Amino acid sequence: MPSNRALMAEYGAGPVTVQKAMRTLGGLGLVESRPGVGTFVRAVRTTRPLDYGWQTAALRSPQARIPPLSTPMRSISPDAIGLHAGYPDRALLPDGLVRAALARAARGETALVRSEAAGLPELREWFAAELAGATPVGVTPPAARDVVILPGSQSGLSSVFRALVGFGQPMLMESPTYWGAILAAAQAGVHVVPVPSGPDGPDPDELTRAFDETGARLFYAQPNFANPTGAQWSAERAERILGVVRASGAFLVEDDWAHDFAIDSEVRPIAAHDDAGHVVYLRSLTKSVSPSIRVAAVIARGPVRDRVLADRGAESMYVSGLLQAAALDVVTQPRWRTYLRGLGQQLRARRDLLAGSLAEHVPQAHLEHVPRGGLHLWARLPDGIDLDRLVRDCEADGVLIAAGTEWFPAEPAGPYVRLNYSGPGPDRFPDGARVLGRAVAALLG
Repeated sequence: MPSNRALMAEYGAGPVTVQKAMRTLGGLGLVESRPGVGTFVRAVRTTRPLDYGWQTAALRSPQARIPPLSTPMRSISPDAIGLHAGYPDRALLPDGLVRAALARAARGETALVRSEAAGLPELREWFAAELAGATPVGVTPPAARDVVILPGSQSGLSSVFRALVGFGQPMLMESPTYWGAILAAAQAGVHVVPVPSGPDGPDPDELTRAFDETGARLFYAQPNFANPTGAQWSAERAERILGVVRASGAFLVEDDWAHDFAIDSEVRPIAAHDDAGHVVYLRSLTKSVSPSIRVAAVIARGPVRDRVLADRGAESMYVSGLLQAAALDVVTQPRWRTYLRGLGQQLRARRDLLAGSLAEHVPQAHLEHVPRGGLHLWARLPDGIDLDRLVRDCEADGVLIAAGTEWFPAEPAGPYVRLNYSGPGPDRFPDGARVLGRAVAALLG
């Protein structure tokens, strides 16, 4: 384009008029200014459909069908009521502890050096000591050498399933269960055999039958505040299930994801009662410390630990030392325990508010029990209700919920929804329940 001075001379226009005209052309995308060079007419780029059909032949059919992005991972608009997510609201996180820990870690040596493959020794010692604190007399507690640090428990599940089960081999899994475990199993290509589980956990006799019929050598479960049901096994049930696993010569993968989210009950890790290497224990700090600090650990004894470590080395080599140092800093501060006590109180208030709102505004929803920890309510709806349409109707009215279908490794046992009481805006829980109640009533006629 000519310069502004040349345009003024050619058209007899003032400088303000020419500048306004150029801004308008720029806003329409017709011209672009390049500092120090000049203003240029933008090239016209035609849009044409692209053909990626060749990739179909190159990729072939996938070995395992991986579902699209799960509902709990969806982002929402600021004005929506989000009851679908799986992470705590930012207001529930130890903001000050995390920021200070990251600042200190950035100034330390871990910001510039590679971490050991198994993780920082001090962090491994902390995870081992946490489980050792629950270990009764007569059972050998775990040691730091039994711990492998992970970049989040999700990658740990993938490693455990690949290393301990293998492609095409059977694996037992609670039903319903964590959707991420179902996804990890699909990625590993293992054959999932569902074992029904209720408010008290799975039936030990049913578990025995599943081991005998399938020849499986691994059972994935969440004994404390299971996602999505919130179930917690009793001490007697846990002892019986551990006995079944031992008698079957198998492994129990204990996912203790909600260790820091106890409300009305203490966490009782089954791994604390096993020193023979049957229990592979997973614990994450991602949800309780910060979603940005993806640090978890697997505690495994014997050769199984070496197999998991070898898989992690092939997958990611090592976990960021900076994040490990920050996580260790947070959980070793005196204020960490104070934070956890306050967190339990806040979760109790939120849980009771959402449960009360459901009872008032969604009488058709049935809670089999009110969880004593965790982050979610698991509600059964009347048979025959169209869950997909219910989710769409609620979203159109500004409320996001999660259909329970994603938490079943096989066909759903009924129409369920999972509702997160740790999400943002607890003061809007009654409004969200009203919208859900109206949508359910409309579908039931």
